[in-house]
Amino acid sequence: MKIEKEKIQQHNQFFLKEHKNRFEFIAAGINNVLVILQHLKDFQVAIPSWALGTGGTRFARFPGGGEPRNLEEKIEDIGLLNALNTSSGAISLHIPWDIPSNASHIQKLAAENGLKFDAMNSNTFQDQPDQKLSYKFGSMQHVDKAVRKQAIDHNIEVIKYGMELGSSSLTVWLSDGSSFPGQLNFRKAFQNTLESLQEVYAALPADWKMFVEYKAYEPNFYSMTVGDWGQSLLYTNKLGDKAYTLVDLGHHLPNANIEQIVALLLMEKKLGGFHFNDSKYGDDDLTVGSIRPYQLFLIFNELIEGMDARNMHHANDLAWMIDASHNIKDPLEDLLQSVEAIMIAYAQALIVDRKKLSEAQNNNDVVTAQEILQHAFRTDVRAIIAEARLQKGGAISPLIVYRNEKVREHLLKERGSKTIATGL
Repeated sequence: MKIEKEKIQQHNQFFLKEHKNRFEFIAAGINNVLVILQHLKDFQVAIPSWALGTGGTRFARFPGGGEPRNLEEKIEDIGLLNALNTSSGAISLHIPWDIPSNASHIQKLAAENGLKFDAMNSNTFQDQPDQKLSYKFGSMQHVDKAVRKQAIDHNIEVIKYGMELGSSSLTVWLSDGSSFPGQLNFRKAFQNTLESLQEVYAALPADWKMFVEYKAYEPNFYSMTVGDWGQSLLYTNKLGDKAYTLVDLGHHLPNANIEQIVALLLMEKKLGGFHFNDSKYGDDDLTVGSIRPYQLFLIFNELIEGMDARNMHHANDLAWMIDASHNIKDPLEDLLQSVEAIMIAYAQALIVDRKKLSEAQNNNDVVTAQEILQHAFRTDVRAIIAEARLQKGGAISPLIVYRNEKVREHLLKERGSKTIATGL
């Protein structure tokens, strides 16, 4: 389903007067509002192909119907999101869940929907139906060299798919680890994993990046072979200049200071990008900004400070992607909410008075530093984000347009109530 620009404009007319009043009010108090608008218009968040269907837990999955039945329909759904919010202009594929059978056809369809291909994601945390060897006891860490070779070959195959589609990065997340003491030789597991990653790294095209993702626990609960940012950084430093750490916001132990992790990785020129989600307990994969919006703002605050210090381009020099599971929500509504939350945190961080914050830090003025950050966080920047969308032809209120146009009802009629998307 597509929502034509004329239809979006009709909806915008209804909200336009109220929006302009709100925008003019907030813009009057911001010195560099035109610069901020341009940053917001440039910023894009990739949507993963597996997020278009309802996710699940180990206990149940409750499909909502109208889910995309193939990669083509997933691209159409993301194109619809991007038409509404103008900030979802990229798709990230997961192989083998979404293998493109005809790369030129898929590329053309993506272009027609205003999309490009972001990072490619490999999968060695599941056994596939036609798979010769099992990953039950790990993939790149496995004691059996044949299993490691199978995982290596899969990742190289993923790179080839990405090359055909115009992607330029590979994300590797390994569920490898152990669940019981004594099960694993930690040193040998690390060495096996490093050697495996080195073979994949050697297959990267010259202009590609490799992102090594980490996770503190799950599915293994005694150890993870890439368990934290330090381990990921150790791998990427040994691999080379094209290897970077990828931060998933849910892949940390409780109360981890993610903003400090981000700042140090950026300082070391080893931060590759993000998987955005939110959590109350662990890797909950909840809607971005639904639980800890202040933490998200603080992360963006460090990102902007660090990227500006290195003259990095906010939109292009890091990879931005959502990674969440939508068990009880309409996935498309959830994604609209997540992108909005990311844009809000980004905009709030953009309005931080960095000169005054630096002065407060240098003077050990803790109170003023706190006030500066909390003033930016408490500023309602939604009208600025809506204005950026409006200037790009998007919807002032994407979620309202989505519901008023009865998108899910149309998808149910078109695809049926029993469809289940590939992936989570």
